[in-house]
Amino acid sequence: MCGLLGILTAQGDAPRFVDTTARALPCMRHRGPDEDGTWNDDDVVFGFNRLSIIDLEHSHQPLQWGPSGEPDRYSMTFNGEIYNYLELREELRAEGYEFATSGDSETIVVGFHHWGSDVVNHLRGMFAFAVWDSVERTMFLARDPFGIKPLFYATTDAGTVFSSEKKSILAMAQDIGLGLGLDDRAIAHYTDLQYVPEPETLHAGVRRLESGCHATLRPGDEVTAVRYFEPTFPVTPVPSGQENALFTRIADALQDSVAKHMRADVTVGSFLSGGIDSTAIASLAKQHNPDLITFTTGFEREGYSEVDVAAESAAAIGVEHVVKVVSPEEFAAAVPKIIWYLDDPVADPALVPLYFVAAEARKHVKVVLSGEGADELFGGYTIYKEPLSLAPFEKVPSPIKKVLRTLGDALPDGVRGKSLLQRGTTPMEERYYGNARSFNYEQLERVLRIARPEWDHREVTAPVYAKSRDMDPVSRMQHLDMFTWLRGDILVKADKITMANSLELRVPFLDRVVFDVARTIPHELKVGNGTTKYALRRALELIVPEHVINRKKLGFPVPLRHWLAGDELYDWARKNIEDSATDHIFDKAQVLAMLDEHRVSMNSGSGPDHSRRLWTVIAFMIWHGIFVEHRITPDIDERDYPVQL
Repeated sequence: MCGLLGILTAQGDAPRFVDTTARALPCMRHRGPDEDGTWNDDDVVFGFNRLSIIDLEHSHQPLQWGPSGEPDRYSMTFNGEIYNYLELREELRAEGYEFATSGDSETIVVGFHHWGSDVVNHLRGMFAFAVWDSVERTMFLARDPFGIKPLFYATTDAGTVFSSEKKSILAMAQDIGLGLGLDDRAIAHYTDLQYVPEPETLHAGVRRLESGCHATLRPGDEVTAVRYFEPTFPVTPVPSGQENALFTRIADALQDSVAKHMRADVTVGSFLSGGIDSTAIASLAKQHNPDLITFTTGFEREGYSEVDVAAESAAAIGVEHVVKVVSPEEFAAAVPKIIWYLDDPVADPALVPLYFVAAEARKHVKVVLSGEGADELFGGYTIYKEPLSLAPFEKVPSPIKKVLRTLGDALPDGVRGKSLLQRGTTPMEERYYGNARSFNYEQLERVLRIARPEWDHREVTAPVYAKSRDMDPVSRMQHLDMFTWLRGDILVKADKITMANSLELRVPFLDRVVFDVARTIPHELKVGNGTTKYALRRALELIVPEHVINRKKLGFPVPLRHWLAGDELYDWARKNIEDSATDHIFDKAQVLAMLDEHRVSMNSGSGPDHSRRLWTVIAFMIWHGIFVEHRITPDIDERDYPVQL
């Protein structure tokens, strides 16, 4: 695990960028406080920050390896973990290869020599890595199938720079001739969706290699991504009477995945909320570590904490349990720091409690497991039930649908049936945009000065929908979420916020073997029997405590709607809006009016809840204050952690 940074120069003048790279490394020291350094030849500079997890005394990076006669042909830097590295080492040894370390990093570069670019299809894990072949003079960049680990890049006349953190690329901007202009389209997408969709970033010159992609480039080349993994759901019906066999396959795949995710030379803990996903992971992890410690967080407000349920689950599975309760004051004070760590804003307030529970966990362990990805793979979001409720509309002739749509639009807001009529008469490609959207276009036009009709959510979702025409409606929604919400929000916050605390987070649900089972589940076993994740719940009946099996998902809920209307965050929000130099982007008068309308609504008990829309705008304004105006300077403390816990 580390933060990687590198530049493939266009003119073969890499030595002049060694100091530039070294100066940019401290921007991501949090990703790897155990060890840092640089390596270069005439074409390439690699930099790294290492968080030592496996083979602590060796497996230093950048790593050099080569076959007999070419001992230093390849150089590699790598962020992530390969969980099947032991099996791959044995497979490669059988082909005659020798290893100098006992870690997973060397497995990648040896595998690259043996399999070429297809090495990515042999890896079970989370990864972003760069391999330089000094003989062929090619750079190979790759990212894991689901997008667990990030990889940013920018190409200028000086060459292509790539990194685990955008802020490290920004720190090199002047020396490599990179412009720092913002991308208005990306800003519009962020404001609409609450996150910046891949491959965009808010800076026009910086992009991300997309999940499930790799790229091969020579000095002077642009990055051209090649997709090697497409998370499709080609479901085949389960034969009658074979459902239990499917449930067993799910349980076996999870057992195997968690066992491999527990591989480490340091202590591994687990996050634990009150839901089935994290409880399942913790229950399985306990089988491999009897001294497992679990961690949760909450707030001192009724209905916004799973602390009690998590504690009950921890007692039921017999693990030590640590709780962190977050106050409104702590919440507000941490936001600028968290946004700095994010690189680009993600308007998900659950980031803040995650930051605090990660900080608490890092006092005890160096690695944690978590339940991200279960909803997307197994059908866990309530919205996935929508195709069932809207099924009758599929039989309605188009002319009648138009009449029903007109009727639905004419009904006053809040009238029962209005939303059903509107959604039932709207094609899925237009009505479903993933699990988060802050504004509809009319609302967006009022507050976002740079809004354009062509920049709405369909610009992001249409290419994804085009690939899923042959899937059932539930599978199409899952497929879309894996390209939008999962990698835009869920995995960004999982990586960035835990790494902010030099804590490695592992996600056993997002494993290719688990996915290969999940993609075969028919839709009636995903959202059947009045619940979500039905097949997963059945598979876990003998693994998780009974009180969790059918419990409604909460995650890390935040009382944001109340705080923005009350004394906790109202004044804080108003000041952040008023101080922001973003008048050219947002109509601040409209944003302030929205804040006041929200306050009246919450205090009167009727009216619109603008909390998520407000949070989306305020998070951007704080980001702008940090990265553009340089008006806000977060207090980033340089904590020292022991190498091994």
